[in-house]
Amino acid sequence: QVRFVESGGGLVQPGGSLRLSCAASGITFSIYAMGWYRQAPGKQRELVAAITSGGSTNYQDSVKGRFTISRDNAKNTVYLQMNSLKPEDTAVYYCNTGGSVGPAYNWGQGTQVTVSS
Repeated sequence: QVRFVESGGGLVQPGGSLRLSCAASGITFSIYAMGWYRQAPGKQRELVAAITSGGSTNYQDSVKGRFTISRDNAKNTVYLQMNSLKPEDTAVYYCNTGGSVGPAYNWGQGTQVTVSS
């Protein structure tokens, strides 16, 4: 059974930073592109950042230069370092497979990120 467990969210002031983690189980993690997605209230879930099995990355324009995605295949974990956070980054953040396969598995519980003063 494939499972994703996200953590690291919280309440942060504008301009602050958070580091999200997602532990994957039940898949051969190293061969998959992985992605971080987010869903804000009343909006559709969207892809924020993705990383290939080889470590190449791409980002949604709104987060370029502020967010960094990385992975540790030995720990079956993908990370999202978020800096210079803005109120519009407020959302529930999820991980799943990314790249050409898109989100192929059931979603985890996500982790809430709230950016507010």
